[in-house]
Amino acid sequence: MFGRLRRLLLAAPAPTTLSSADAYARWAASYQPYAHNLFMQAEQDAVLALMPDLTGRVVLDLACGTGRYSRLAAERGARLTLGLDSSPAMLRASVQPVRVLAHAEALPLPSAAVDVVICALALGHLPSPVPALAEIGRVLRAGGTALVSDFHPFAFLSGARRTFTAADGAVYAVEHYPHLYSDYHRAGQSAGLVIDAVTEVVLPDADTGRRLRPALPAVLVLRLVKAGV
Repeated sequence: MFGRLRRLLLAAPAPTTLSSADAYARWAASYQPYAHNLFMQAEQDAVLALMPDLTGRVVLDLACGTGRYSRLAAERGARLTLGLDSSPAMLRASVQPVRVLAHAEALPLPSAAVDVVICALALGHLPSPVPALAEIGRVLRAGGTALVSDFHPFAFLSGARRTFTAADGAVYAVEHYPHLYSDYHRAGQSAGLVIDAVTEVVLPDADTGRRLRPALPAVLVLRLVKAGV
């Protein structure tokens, strides 16, 4: 599938790339609070496979968008889910009842305030993951877990882009910076976080449901743990 996607991308005119702020302002009206395409479903399956028990936990859905992971955390028994996002339009469209306008690099939360952080498909919009991971490490309690997913750097460097169709029918790409595993490893170490699980998701073929080989991974999912006291 990825080979076919790449051929289509190379054959078609490159879409205009928007800043993440502009992209989500346009995308919010049609951005559903569930996995609404093959890419997002594959990402979600990988994240949920690494998810710790959320029963009674305080969960931060960072870059929550319309509240996809907030809803899933509540369904899995979280005591409280907090949704933070830098896009006013996405927050207005969110199903998350407790939501705050905030940037991932400056979280309006006290230190050691949450048990689990979920940050899905967002840190690639930032030139560096270091400030955001420092904030994630700060707000996590000792022994807490962060789940971070990203558009895989190999996919981006091979020409694939995350795109969406706006209300006017125009197709846009979203601003993205490829972060390698080593970038996350170093940033996590600086934040007191240790990567204890990694998943690289290869999308299945839409027709057969089988993963294609050889194929580039489309999603990188990391589980990071904050050292206990």
